[in-house]
Amino acid sequence: MKKYLLPIFLLLACQAKESSAPEPVLPIPSERQLAWHELEYYGFVHFNMNTFSDMEWGMGDEKPSQFDPSELDTRQWARIVKDAGMKGIIITAKHHDGFCLWPSAYTEHSVKNSPWRDGKGDLIQELKEACDEYGLKMGIYYSPWDRNHADYGKPEYITYMRNQLTELLSNYGDIFEVWFDGANGGDGYYGGANETRRVDKKTYYDWENTFALVRELQPNAVIFGDAGPDVRWVGNENGYAYETTWSNLLRDSVYAGMPEYADVYASGQENGTHWVPAEADVSIRPGWYYHEYEDHKVKTLAQLLDIYYKSIGRNASLLINFPVDRRGLIHEKDEQQILKLAEKIKEDFRDDLAKGTKVKANKERGGQYAAKNVLDKNPETYWAAGEGVIQGHLTFEFDQPTWINRFMVREYFPLGQRVRKFSLEGDSGNGWNLIAEGTTIGAKRILRFEDIEVKKLRLNILDAKSEPLIMEVGIFDAPKLVTEPVLKRKKSGEITLEVPEDGVDIFYTIDDTTPDGTSLRYEEALVLDAPLTLQVLAIDQSSGRKSEVLRFQIERPKAEWLVLHENQDAEKAIDENPDTFWQSDNDELIVDLGEELTLEGFTYLPPQNRYMKGIISRYGFAVSSDGKKWREVALGEFSNIKNNPVEQRVSFSTTKAKYIRLRAMQTVDGGPAAFAELGVITGEGDKD
Repeated sequence: MKKYLLPIFLLLACQAKESSAPEPVLPIPSERQLAWHELEYYGFVHFNMNTFSDMEWGMGDEKPSQFDPSELDTRQWARIVKDAGMKGIIITAKHHDGFCLWPSAYTEHSVKNSPWRDGKGDLIQELKEACDEYGLKMGIYYSPWDRNHADYGKPEYITYMRNQLTELLSNYGDIFEVWFDGANGGDGYYGGANETRRVDKKTYYDWENTFALVRELQPNAVIFGDAGPDVRWVGNENGYAYETTWSNLLRDSVYAGMPEYADVYASGQENGTHWVPAEADVSIRPGWYYHEYEDHKVKTLAQLLDIYYKSIGRNASLLINFPVDRRGLIHEKDEQQILKLAEKIKEDFRDDLAKGTKVKANKERGGQYAAKNVLDKNPETYWAAGEGVIQGHLTFEFDQPTWINRFMVREYFPLGQRVRKFSLEGDSGNGWNLIAEGTTIGAKRILRFEDIEVKKLRLNILDAKSEPLIMEVGIFDAPKLVTEPVLKRKKSGEITLEVPEDGVDIFYTIDDTTPDGTSLRYEEALVLDAPLTLQVLAIDQSSGRKSEVLRFQIERPKAEWLVLHENQDAEKAIDENPDTFWQSDNDELIVDLGEELTLEGFTYLPPQNRYMKGIISRYGFAVSSDGKKWREVALGEFSNIKNNPVEQRVSFSTTKAKYIRLRAMQTVDGGPAAFAELGVITGEGDKD
């Protein structure tokens, strides 16, 4: 009898080791999308005619002679991107003004007619060579909108666009992503050199055939757009994905530039029909193009780290933009900040505490789908909870009580995104306590929480579309980062400084010196009634760690300012509170400054609430000495303000005025103009 039992035992043992594979949950990623997911983090470079015209969206009437970088070095870009831990660079080959960074055969509005490299340069080729040298992938940004081309709005322009795409996608080797901007001539922006026609955003570009051309020329490239088809816009320019972020999208319901996209579709849909994962894009400065006045507005390490956790840590890729300066270099301050981020990411994830734990699952498919797979760092292996199971948990036991504050988890997303809801619990010896909870996981989810000492940790999958598949888990204890103080100012000029952590001291200077632990200590509200530079620093008392130094340009207080309108709510437009705003019934805001000032410009902050109604897109700014006779000193466009609603700064020739008027000629939604804050930029004469 024994001779028959032995083969049976061996057969059963083999079957136990090789369980059947889980079925995919549609939609699932394509091969090109899987390759894109591996990149996770890459750089954007906005460098074009706008760099030299000091604009965000050029009008198209700029001259090629304006494009003349003095020290352009794409190898410097590639080195910085590589050192930052990024995997590629996407370059603005053509922006809305139509100027081309390569010597296109189809237009004279290109580098071939610029003084750079005596008209013989090809920036795309130089960048390709730099990317190859540093082991980076290259992507192409191409604006479908063109404010320079005379045929924009006609069928002939589509032929022109495809001819240029053919040049870009045929002559520079492999391209990993083709990036189509959603802004175009159907958005109601007018004033460009040849901008006389609206287009139907749904049909004009004939995307089906345009995408087919990209597929033919670059079959491995993903195509980016609001609706994909391969990668979608995250719906904001803050670099943040959402607490719930699905890679699934109802793709056939979306078109580029649709007004409701950000609110309805940007976070993806559980029942989405196509795999179209999110890409979070953000600039390292407020603007996308270089502006010298933003040199002190580069994002802090704390801000950049928050972006990292809220993008890559929420099932999105991260695309950080460098506004290359007029020299043709990534600015020193931008380089400094992105390398600080790279070092902090390494520090946060240097030691994976999960690798020393014992992991168990309460349910599993068995065989090659065991719980231990989540610790092997192999992207081809994973834990499967078991056929027909949509709930289960993984328990990690430490050898001794361990302090932690980060948890990373990844689904095996090649077979589809599944998890709807999960939680994380810790046991320090007194039973299980909730640490955090969430909804989607996807390609990667990173949880941040307060320091906690645990003996055991448990990941609970509470609900899923189908059997949960977990590829990887990581557990970390990230060193504390001291965040910079937050400044708040009242109309009276009173300034308060706050930090979110206890045990932190604030130091400041007002004499253009850099603050340190010996500078003035902040103990009570400051009253600053003259234009000056305030620099602040936070220092943790226990560790000695320091925040970054923040620099604020303080203008005269608005204590004597008065809005000339019978509605008392109009004062919200000058109350120094960015969270309040006023909506005008006549599309203008008139302010009595209380005294005659020497002005060099003005600032406008649009509403900062979620719905942001009445954002001004085209404006006129006028000054007066008596409030009766007005002189217009600035007329223009707040480019891209809908998607990037940061403070707008407009300079003009020095002038004296007691009254100012900001008038909306157009708003992004056609509604009454709204003002969160209006400010002025004063001349040197007011600093005496």
